[in-house]
Order: sequence, then C-alpha cells, then structure tokens
Amino acid sequence: MVAVTPNDDAQRRSLINLRVTPRDRELIDRAAATLGKNRSEFMMEASRQAAEDALMDRTAFRLDAEQFSAFMAQLDAPPAPNARLRKLLATPAPWDK
Repeated sequence: MVAVTPNDDAQRRSLINLRVTPRDRELIDRAAATLGKNRSEFMMEASRQAAEDALMDRTAFRLDAEQFSAFMAQLDAPPAPNARLRKLLATPAPWDK
C-alpha cells in the first residue's frame, strides 16, 4: 500500500463551494442521512450521476429493431452529392499540405 501525503491528496482533489438556501441544505442533509451518507458523499454521487446522464444523452441513444435497421441503412447509404460535400472532398487534408 502506498502512503498518501497531504500534498499528494491535495493534487488528487479539488474543492467545490456551493451556496445553497437553508431549505435546500436541510433537504440534502435529510436525503443523505436517509441513505447513510454524509452531505459531501451524497452531493458528489448525485452530481456525478447527473453529469453522466447529461453526457450519455449526447452520446448514446436507444433504438428498437426497426429504428436500428433504418439507422444502419442511412449509415450504409452513400452520401447524396451536394456542393458542400464536393468542396470538402476537393480540399486537401491539413497533413497533405
């Protein structure tokens, strides 16, 4: 086991300060106590979950079998020619310049 010095711990963590109303603080404290957690543990877990949900909404989506087939057909189909695509394909890649 590796010993963690105070400086090492400080480098691994950063402080986040929040201003909340007394009513919100009481609500958070009650919810944390109900789950057997302290305020920091409760808020960190809730914040982490909210962050993951927000990012997942942007990167993952669910489709039924019919929607998935239609989606894959669109991905497999060649792009329709248009002026922007022609310009893109005619532009040399930055590493070829």
